[in-house]
Amino acid sequence: MRILILGAGGIGGYFGARLHDAGADVTFLVRPGRAEYLKANGLRVVSALGDVRISPKVITADELREHFDVVILSCKAYDFASAVEAVSPAVGPDSVVLPLLNGVAHLEPLDAWFGRDPVLGGVAHLAVTLTPEGEIKHLNAIHRLIIGSRGLQATKWLPSLAQLLSTTSVDYCVSENAEQDMWDKFVFLATLAGATCTMRASIGEILETVAGEGFILGLLQECEEVAAACQHVPDTKQLAAYRAQLTERGSSFTASMLRDIERGGPTEADHILGDMVRRGQASGVSTRLLKLAYSHLQAYESRCSRGS
Repeated sequence: MRILILGAGGIGGYFGARLHDAGADVTFLVRPGRAEYLKANGLRVVSALGDVRISPKVITADELREHFDVVILSCKAYDFASAVEAVSPAVGPDSVVLPLLNGVAHLEPLDAWFGRDPVLGGVAHLAVTLTPEGEIKHLNAIHRLIIGSRGLQATKWLPSLAQLLSTTSVDYCVSENAEQDMWDKFVFLATLAGATCTMRASIGEILETVAGEGFILGLLQECEEVAAACQHVPDTKQLAAYRAQLTERGSSFTASMLRDIERGGPTEADHILGDMVRRGQASGVSTRLLKLAYSHLQAYESRCSRGS
């Protein structure tokens, strides 16, 4: 089984390195500058769960000529359109596409482009960052990957991919309802990003404020109601775990979107918060706090676009 991973940054680089280290046939589709770096320096993951250094196979878009069995999309949402165009030559009649983007807004365009059956569901629970030196730094001890078919039947290559993952250290599972798992994380991430980006602070710091806990739990309730209105009622146990994580006193937890803001970069605000707001409006669900958080990020994006 041949695997193509779009990008060798945080998510794609981490899981790709773990698969490569276990003997999988992995190729990274990267930009020319990243390709030259990886050829010269290799790909290194620094993690409390074990460091990895590999000499990866890399390819650039102009060199892509053949089909792969599994194509993994691990881009940011703001690069989604160009990413789909870049990997299209690699997707053949027997290929499957595994998106590891946050949220769910990417599923409809992927289905339109490749058809629903080849598009898997995927959720990555992983906190990583790409250092200025080009290394992937794992920020905690969680590296969970959820994959699964979105139809009634198991998609081709899914069992083989699961078998490969079983030879790695990655905490993975094959879900019977991967799309629901995506929605569960969507609810959590929209709450986390909405709170930490609006307040520009960690969960612990927000909880120390006079209205912090109410703001967090209000965002979570709105996201729950939107998910339920969209026929994706969050899993009760998973939701309880998320609620505990979002109300943990002293927690240093923040959304990666806040790190994007702190470095002055683009964010996935429209793909996450904007999508949740639009779905709420379409379903008649009040999203007062979500709109406030989304407006805050829209204002940030507007200032960035003006270079101020």
